[in-house]
Amino acid sequence: MRSKLPDIGTTIFTVMSRMAQEHGAINLSQGFPDFDCPAPLRERVAHYLNDRRNQYPPMTGIPALREQIAAKVLDHYGCPADMDQEVTVTSGATEALFDAIQASVAPGDEVIVFDPAYDSYDPAIRLAGGKAIHIQLRLPDFHVDWQQVQDALTPRTRLIIINTPHNPSGAVLSAQDIDTLAALTRDTDILVLSDEVYEHMVYDGGVHQSVLRHPELRARSFAVFSFGKTYHATGWKLAYCVAPAALTTEFRKVHQFVTFTSPSFIQFALADFMAQCPEHAKELPAFYQEKRDTFCRLLEGSRFRYTPSSGTYFQLVDYSAISQQDDTAFVNWMTQHKGVAAIPLTPFYATAPGSTLIRFCFCKDDSTLEAAAAILRAL
Repeated sequence: MRSKLPDIGTTIFTVMSRMAQEHGAINLSQGFPDFDCPAPLRERVAHYLNDRRNQYPPMTGIPALREQIAAKVLDHYGCPADMDQEVTVTSGATEALFDAIQASVAPGDEVIVFDPAYDSYDPAIRLAGGKAIHIQLRLPDFHVDWQQVQDALTPRTRLIIINTPHNPSGAVLSAQDIDTLAALTRDTDILVLSDEVYEHMVYDGGVHQSVLRHPELRARSFAVFSFGKTYHATGWKLAYCVAPAALTTEFRKVHQFVTFTSPSFIQFALADFMAQCPEHAKELPAFYQEKRDTFCRLLEGSRFRYTPSSGTYFQLVDYSAISQQDDTAFVNWMTQHKGVAAIPLTPFYATAPGSTLIRFCFCKDDSTLEAAAAILRAL
């Protein structure tokens, strides 16, 4: 049959996790914790699983959960979101990103994407009939060149996708970046899709600059967040999108025919846990900063070069003092022959720059990080 995505293969996350399993390697590639979600949350899941909450919930998400989401974005970002008209629960953030792109992008539209970029953006744009305009973030700190963005704007520009904190680099956008984005899109029909799944992983006293903090951008943005990242439960594939009513209406038209809804008993459990334990999200930056610091300390004495990540639970390292192989070859060798799996940066680019950077995931038990670092220090 004719393929709609002829150049797309299996995602690098699947490839590397499978390779790690086949070779018995420590998996610091795909971004999931090897520790469990909070015990009180698991208790609530078990409660509702056995309390006959196993049928279709509302397409938009159960009211109690949407109410908690609205309370959360008001508390964290000062954003008064209408739980009925502006909040939608989805089956994972990747679904929410897909829904937003399909709802807003028409054939011939252009979408600005910043490379290295999460690998779902470009295929979703193409499936909508749009064209991704790839702009590379500036090394070494992966900042946005806003003049380059301005030069890329055309009458066909429909959407700009931002990701902060940024996967895979760990960079975070500043308040000035957000102000500049608002200025560039002012008095235009350009929408913003803000991927904020690592919102609670900003370090060293930094503040997450959600588009929901900015009234002007709030009025033209889809903001996507992840329960899986925040509550250490990536396998639940539960997320949500906050957007103005008009955008949410279009978003839901797509959502209802992609997944329609998400597991009911998990939604009830999350609603309870968010109400009972609001401190969980507020304590997450310190929790993961300690993980980052532990991993970086364990890498001391290795030949990897790095600057501690500003956000996410990913750490980039430069391996050029160890090998001159390309990044894919290097992570394959390291996984198959040394026993630690990582992610190369090449798959995150439309046109790879040929860097010697790879991504490690540090959302792991300290014992896992210690075992991996012992191998990495010996390279």
